[in-house]
Amino acid sequence: MAVRDAFGLTFSGATEAGFSSYSQAVRELQCFIGDPVGSVDRAIAEDPGFVMAHVFKGYLFGLATEREATAVARTCYEASLPLAATPREQAHVAALGRLAAGGWHQAARLLEDIAIEFPLDALALQTGHQIDFFTGNARMLRDRIGRALPSWQSGMPGYHAILGMQAFGLEEMGDYARAEKLGRMAVDIEPRDGWAQHAVAHVMEMQSRQKDGIAWMRANPEAWTKESFLQVHNWWHLALFHYDLGETEQVLALYDGPIYGERSTLALNMVDASAILWRLHLGGVDVGPRWAALAANWTKASAGNYAFNDAHAMMAFVGAGQEAPVRALLEAQSEALHGNDDNAAFTRDVGHPLTLAIKAFGDGNYAETLRLIRPIRAIAHRFGGSHAQRDVIDLTLIEAALRSGDHALATALAAERALARPDSLLSALFSRRAADLSEN
Repeated sequence: MAVRDAFGLTFSGATEAGFSSYSQAVRELQCFIGDPVGSVDRAIAEDPGFVMAHVFKGYLFGLATEREATAVARTCYEASLPLAATPREQAHVAALGRLAAGGWHQAARLLEDIAIEFPLDALALQTGHQIDFFTGNARMLRDRIGRALPSWQSGMPGYHAILGMQAFGLEEMGDYARAEKLGRMAVDIEPRDGWAQHAVAHVMEMQSRQKDGIAWMRANPEAWTKESFLQVHNWWHLALFHYDLGETEQVLALYDGPIYGERSTLALNMVDASAILWRLHLGGVDVGPRWAALAANWTKASAGNYAFNDAHAMMAFVGAGQEAPVRALLEAQSEALHGNDDNAAFTRDVGHPLTLAIKAFGDGNYAETLRLIRPIRAIAHRFGGSHAQRDVIDLTLIEAALRSGDHALATALAAERALARPDSLLSALFSRRAADLSEN
């Protein structure tokens, strides 16, 4: 029993009915809309021996960066092991096994090899692309998709998603003009493609085109918010544009509404909530009880599982002034450092020193913040995220330099930022504040 898809790929153990639900799950993931877990569960219920349905579900949970979800990914891997599978499908099973065991880099390599041999394997491309994001591998964000792109043509199912992923990879590599072009093309083909929408927002963020960014995000929000599980992150991008313009009231309104009005306990959403509140905190904005509510949800999360999440959890605990969860988080990181998975390296190289730096900032020990952050700036990509997300590290460093009264360092960092983001009002503010230090 097997089905062939529109690209000629074989799906072992599938009937037409089960494959229909699986295809729906793929389409939903490509746009970040709907309920791909529910769709793939229907495929499994229809065809229990459908190996790629089990793998697909495992990928969804393995990419969630939460310990409980990773356990589900392992269960999916174990379910897929005894099932009939082609060599391509067996490679997918192996990739899921590595991901479920915390071997992000090995999983990425296995998926890379699948896509080299089967460039029309959309799931291999998208799962690999997401792993490249979570491991901060900008070059592979671009090149994994770029290798396959010549095999894709307009009109093929999911072509928009390939363009959107290529756009994001180009943006992370600083190729902004081509990134924006492909991202806009993808959204023109499929307006509900939240990843392509976000790729263009990234371009505008990196180029300090705040007003363009606001116009881009507000032009058709219904398209990228309807049933979208990426919408919180895209609302966060809109908040960043308002933040750089100094429009604090709009930022807080977005936070209280679509970003964290529902107080999600999903780590990916809490990361965005922490990231925007910490930026406001750096600017001296009193965010009231928002920190406490967010910190309460972070205490329910699995600390020590993914270093990028840990740093954002620490922001909430520091912002809320809660000592007990700070200690628990640092203990969880100490344990993670002794693990045999990739997160041990994420934590050692970047996550642990950054988490300590955030704590030091909260304690008013700005010299210690500087000491901890300066060595990790050039390697911060190792613990994942995008340039826009990791910018919070630079913002914390600059603010610590200003508050410490280190005129020379503050001036140097302000000049650096002005060069990278010459049209940013925030860059100009840092330069003025650095200049003021010399007069005091």
